Amino acid sequence: MKLDNKVVLITGAGGGIGQAAVRKFVAEGAKVMLADLGTGETQPLVDELGADLCACIAVDVSQDDQVKNMVNACVERFGAIDVFVANAGVEGEIGDIASTDVSNLDKVLAVNVRGVWLGLHYVIPVMRDNGGGSIIITSSGAGVKGSPNTACYNASKHAVIGLMRCAALECGPHNIRVNTVNPGAVETRMITSIEEGFAEAGAPDFRAMVEAVTPLGRYGQPEEIAKMMVFLGSDDSSYCTGSVYMVDGGNAA
Repeated sequence: MKLDNKVVLITGAGGGIGQAAVRKFVAEGAKVMLADLGTGETQPLVDELGADLCACIAVDVSQDDQVKNMVNACVERFGAIDVFVANAGVEGEIGDIASTDVSNLDKVLAVNVRGVWLGLHYVIPVMRDNGGGSIIITSSGAGVKGSPNTACYNASKHAVIGLMRCAALECGPHNIRVNTVNPGAVETRMITSIEEGFAEAGAPDFRAMVEAVTPLGRYGQPEEIAKMMVFLGSDDSSYCTGSVYMVDGGNAA
């Protein structure tokens, strides 16, 4: 197995992509700490996969003390962190810049950017002391292009690509690889929320719009994103760092 006895910490583990990633990493032999805002979605997954392989913790990734506690809890439970998947994220409200309240920007940046920065801040020293590791940040197709009515979300996903590139330069000498995975539209709760937001705003049908400009002509599945995460977490990607990995059906082409 590609990740036998490796320890993986995943934030946003209760969401569609997060749960798929947990299953894929466990299937490849890893032990996984599942982190999310609560344990309602993660504890059943721990019960299913086994407490010898998984554990879960509630964490608000925008809070410094909670992120520090999350990292410490993972090390105490499993002894290390070999792979960190910074996957927690929120989409925010749908609306144009002129009519959107700044509080929406603050909320999105707190989770999507500050949360990633805090994760890096506390995980990097652990990996450095352990001789290396792999960090995978969930960005988005929205991180490489603009789109109307989602400026807060797009800005946050552009920002984490910048964080990734800086972290890759800083961490390379310590054998820590850092990359982003950039999903397109994926069949998850988040995409349903975005569809509903576009409908409420009187915007064009989101699914039809996305499928029309996606060469593969469909939404992705969470498992397709998880496969890329496993690749980047494993030694199969041992010479890959500082890069953006699109998993978007060709939407950004």
